[in-house]
Amino acid sequence: MRKRLHGRGLWATGLAGLALAASAAQAQVSLATVVDLAQRNSTAVKLAQADLNRAHAVLSESRDEAIPSVTFSTGLPVFPEVGFTGTPPSVWSGSIQSLVFSVPQRRYLAAAKLGIQAATARLKDASEQVALDASSAYIEFDTVNRDREAAKQQQQAADRLIEIEQQRAEAGVDPLSDLLQAKLMAAQVRLRNEQLVARAGTLAMQLATLTGLPVGSILPDHASIPEIPRVDGDVTPLDLSGVQAAMFLAKSKQKVAQGDEEVDYLPQLVFGAQYYRQTNLLNSVNQYFATPLPANNFSSGIQIQVPLFDMGHRAKAKESAADALRSTVEAEEARNQNEVLVAELSGSLRQLATLAEIAELKQQIAAEQVQTVATLLESGNGGTNQPGAPVQFSPKAEQQARIDERQKYQDSLDAGFELAKARLGLLRALGHMKDWLHELSVRKP
Repeated sequence: MRKRLHGRGLWATGLAGLALAASAAQAQVSLATVVDLAQRNSTAVKLAQADLNRAHAVLSESRDEAIPSVTFSTGLPVFPEVGFTGTPPSVWSGSIQSLVFSVPQRRYLAAAKLGIQAATARLKDASEQVALDASSAYIEFDTVNRDREAAKQQQQAADRLIEIEQQRAEAGVDPLSDLLQAKLMAAQVRLRNEQLVARAGTLAMQLATLTGLPVGSILPDHASIPEIPRVDGDVTPLDLSGVQAAMFLAKSKQKVAQGDEEVDYLPQLVFGAQYYRQTNLLNSVNQYFATPLPANNFSSGIQIQVPLFDMGHRAKAKESAADALRSTVEAEEARNQNEVLVAELSGSLRQLATLAEIAELKQQIAAEQVQTVATLLESGNGGTNQPGAPVQFSPKAEQQARIDERQKYQDSLDAGFELAKARLGLLRALGHMKDWLHELSVRKP
């Protein structure tokens, strides 16, 4: 019996330890930290960085065309040669080759440099998008948590209202419909709370995916959220990084198309040199020449390649031109779409700001109403049934006022989040996302 109790004690101790560990695992994490972790963990940022590394490699490849390439080879005959094969036999050989002059190659070099600019802008765009996604999710998570606290208070007031209505219905003061109405209100409050719990779980998973931290380990710190810079459509817009990337890419492909076209009619100069060590092993090649072949053989020269007729290159030039045209149109479309987005966000931002102000005023009025009802109930409102007499408040009215005030508070929180989300979106569309990142760096612990 004692062993069984001891085992149960260990089991309970273990559960308590796990509970403490789980509670300790959740800690407040600042918004700046979440954004930094999201940018480090983002797949889109990693892919953009890989594209930038590739762009640097392409530039290096274009430059290395002018650097001599050295090739070494060696080999021995397996069987004795019979007759003259046409190739001087050698034990080993080496060759050097490099591009001396080529106008198309200069176009390709310029295209590679523009490709680096495009990849750099794309990396910046991916980083800013991740910052926007992480900031929006974090601010919404903080808003939902504050909503849940208000919903709990609202639920307590709704449960208290049911108790009061139950007593009043049993006493015959209020009809049964008032009790049913109170239960309906409590059920609606409970549904709202359940929706908030589900949304909080989704946001916790989203933040965990963005940052790479365990699910449920992030607890928002409201104080770490700086004020979002106030912007509108009148602010001077900058080219969005994504639009810049599309423009640089279009220019890069235009250079490639120009180079592919010039290959068809412009000559290029190539330098080459070759050395081989002649051998008479297993062959009688010297009997075919007036004098024996020397052991050391070397040759060099500059080759002039003049294009005369190459249908393959012409087709390639047409393909590159079509690709460049497509990229140019896509860049223009990206810019046009961003301008439309700025106009839409600017218009909705003014409406959201007004809605947030209205929601805040309603919450303040509801809070004043709660204070008024609570004060009158404490001091006795002195209401009578005489015509023109002030309304007599009851505990029922107090709970109804508290429920309404908490609802107005939640509406104010939601309106504030929508306004913040729109401001962040407009910052990004205007190309001023760096202002928000600067605010975060100032608040970074």
